[in-house]
Amino acid sequence: MTQFGVDLLWVPILASLGLSALAIFISMSRHRRQYSRAAASPGEDVASEAARKALREFEKNGQPVDAALVTWSPQTLRKILAEDLPDAQVIVVSNREPYIHNETKDGEIELVVPASGLVSALEPITRACAGTWIAYGGGSADRRTVDSDDRLQVPPARPSYTLRRVWLSEEEYQGYYLGFANEGLWPLCHIAFTRPIFRSADWDAYEAVNRKFAETVVAEARNERPIVLVQDYHFALLPRMIREHLPEAIIITFWHIPWPNSEVFSICPWRERILDGLLGSSIIGFHTQFHANNFMESVDRFMESRIERADAAISYGGQVTLVHAYPISIEWPDELLGGLPSVEECRVRIRSRFGIPADAKLCVGVERLDYIKGILDRFHALEELFDRAPDMIGKVVFLQIAAPSRGTLPAYKQLHDECLRLADDLNRRYGCEGYSPVVMVAEHHKQADVYELYRAADICLVTSLHDGMNLVAKEFVASRDDEQGVLLLSTFAGASRELLEALIVNPYDAAMMSEAMLQALAMEPGEQRERMRRMREIVRDNNVYRWAGSMLLDAARLRKRGDLDRVTASYDRAIDPAGDNVVSMFERKQAVGLR
Repeated sequence: MTQFGVDLLWVPILASLGLSALAIFISMSRHRRQYSRAAASPGEDVASEAARKALREFEKNGQPVDAALVTWSPQTLRKILAEDLPDAQVIVVSNREPYIHNETKDGEIELVVPASGLVSALEPITRACAGTWIAYGGGSADRRTVDSDDRLQVPPARPSYTLRRVWLSEEEYQGYYLGFANEGLWPLCHIAFTRPIFRSADWDAYEAVNRKFAETVVAEARNERPIVLVQDYHFALLPRMIREHLPEAIIITFWHIPWPNSEVFSICPWRERILDGLLGSSIIGFHTQFHANNFMESVDRFMESRIERADAAISYGGQVTLVHAYPISIEWPDELLGGLPSVEECRVRIRSRFGIPADAKLCVGVERLDYIKGILDRFHALEELFDRAPDMIGKVVFLQIAAPSRGTLPAYKQLHDECLRLADDLNRRYGCEGYSPVVMVAEHHKQADVYELYRAADICLVTSLHDGMNLVAKEFVASRDDEQGVLLLSTFAGASRELLEALIVNPYDAAMMSEAMLQALAMEPGEQRERMRRMREIVRDNNVYRWAGSMLLDAARLRKRGDLDRVTASYDRAIDPAGDNVVSMFERKQAVGLR
């Protein structure tokens, strides 16, 4: 137990505040610090013995509890909520809803579960927390399925949380979503060499819709202290608006896309307003530390604030906001995989469905049709592969699933046309009767169908030009219970920070990508198994419940901030009665937590 050093001193303090054993040990593992001053203190022996006694109470069967061994599951989240955030109401806010109701041609109602990374990550969390999910109701039959308060209990088969729909006019949707969010912020943050478009009318719509969602959050809150999980770039102004009405709320904003450097961000005409809105959050989360650092640099450059980099916090307007990296993940798909055919059967079915020769190696790409996903760059890499290794012609097929997205925007219509043109060109140049090197399918697919594709593939290409995380990479890894298949992964996707056993590529370098494809095509089953096994361990352990649990634990620490201030002050006096050179770890930060 001596390995914890003076960190042990914090165990009785945290325990006295009501933090659970799980919270204490995760806090210690994530936020360990050394206090040489405390070690020399006269009161250290007594305090250490008390700490060791408290620590022993949390041991099980003689073995220390280790945060790394925590099994993250819905039960873990419920335990955190019950023990560390009792009676907390969890409210999720996103543009996209987890369940869409559309009207069919014959007037019936069809239920659609969108194939969205955000939805697949948040839906199991909201289920586990029995929370409320507030989202835009865009389905053609959405109004027909809600009650008089615009609410609906979901999932349909086994209701466990409330979906609250918000209605937008066509003008609001065009300006807020298609305009400012997706023609402005999306290209700005992804730095994909597509010029951002900013219009005053779009900004006005964005502000108005954020205000409408804030009013809905306030209406749905059962008390003044909910935990509000604000999702993504559609709601940069929402945290400040909620804070105005619910000053005691814990507001956690998660930005699912990259945050650019301060020079690029300065392009936005409303940069200060966006930063002010986000700094209404208690916690702002990003997928990677790199994006968190970019955000802090933007605040440092444009706002009158105090940046505490060592503690990852920003003091602004009398409030402290934590800025942390929380890598998002997926729910481990045991149930889904249990209902799918074997890998061999998936291979047969997919090849039959898309007319792919049985002996051809299958490369797959699965995403929305978006210019940040690098679809055209993959096609160029395939062209480079055939030019460098002509013997591979006829032996490789690239199947690209490109779900239609934002098709009314000019940049997306142009991309769709370019993809079709280049695919036709490659098929004309390298194809023959019975063989097309590129099969492009611009359709939406259900999750089970996507997993069939993953299981049938020899190679999965995730070659985003810039991405926050990209959950396709993690889904592919999770789908391969045969421990075969090779993942080609862009260095500009957040997943590349975790899945180091993938073949990491620069998507802008067609020659490099073609070399990686050749390496993948020739990789022996033993090497595939070794790489896949390690990646599967990472995705299984660092699942979506760990992502959410980390944020909820930080929320719990913020809730106890006042008590931590009081206890810390008493602790400082105990180890240094004279008060000489005593600096509380919370003094500079106004008690921001344990980071």
